[in-house]
Amino acid sequence: MRDLYQVLGVPKSASDSEIKKAYRDLAKKLHPDTNRDDDKVAERFKQVSAAHSILGDKEKRTKYDRGEIDAEGNDVHRGFAGARPGGGAGPGGFDQFGFGGARAEDIFKDLFGGMAGAGGPGRGRNVPRRGNDRSYRLSITFLEAVQGTTKRLTLSNGKTLDVKISAGVDSGQQIRLKKQGETGSAGGPPGDALVEIRVADHEYFQREGNDIYIDLPISLREAVLGGKIKVPTAQGTVTVTVPKGSNTGQSMRLKGKGVIPEGKGKIAGDQYLQLQVKLPDEIDKKLEKIITEWSEENDYDVRDKLGPT
Repeated sequence: MRDLYQVLGVPKSASDSEIKKAYRDLAKKLHPDTNRDDDKVAERFKQVSAAHSILGDKEKRTKYDRGEIDAEGNDVHRGFAGARPGGGAGPGGFDQFGFGGARAEDIFKDLFGGMAGAGGPGRGRNVPRRGNDRSYRLSITFLEAVQGTTKRLTLSNGKTLDVKISAGVDSGQQIRLKKQGETGSAGGPPGDALVEIRVADHEYFQREGNDIYIDLPISLREAVLGGKIKVPTAQGTVTVTVPKGSNTGQSMRLKGKGVIPEGKGKIAGDQYLQLQVKLPDEIDKKLEKIITEWSEENDYDVRDKLGPT
């Protein structure tokens, strides 16, 4: 059984923020969109996403640390009351009887499975077992991830489900659909469906955490004189004021206009405008004359901070 902390490359004592950072770094590095046709990287990406789905959730992480759920998020079934994870009942577990830490249900399966006796032939085969989980992928747009959406998913058995995707979901995150996996055996419960979300890139929006960034072109006139302009955000178009004398590289913040995740205690991000002064595609004679006359009286060194040349 793999260790989820090792999958993310963090110690068990890692803070929530350290786990989140490790996941984001790995998700960017291993994302299938940048590693096409590489099955090994795709599998690693899947493992990282699955690990974060547990360690990134405080309740699930606590259960995992206690041994109440395994690396797949499944409940750990104990053979006897008082059994401890990885061992048997009481001090020393089953190791004291020479069972090497085997699970109780596996021991009894080996002892009685297929044997004729009080329970009849093959009694061990009738032990209820949970069905396997099934993995799926759903692709959504950038704005659907920010705003939330509902997508229809077709399961392997042909059944269709409408999957609610909460606002603020990020690429690589998983949604668990309880009891929508494979059927259990001998009356055991069905497994779950694990839906991995893939978010497509946007034409001009870029996301970092819950903040959104956009390169905003402004005209020469707007840069020099300032003015009110309309700017797209994930929640719709807003009007902002560009200050006089704005320059390429300056940044403006739109508070609360980033990703607004669902859930109690979640904090909305901001949108940042990275200003870029854009000249006309063609410079006419009149503009050349104005700039020439102005420069003769107002020459300035734009590269003075680079040092002597």
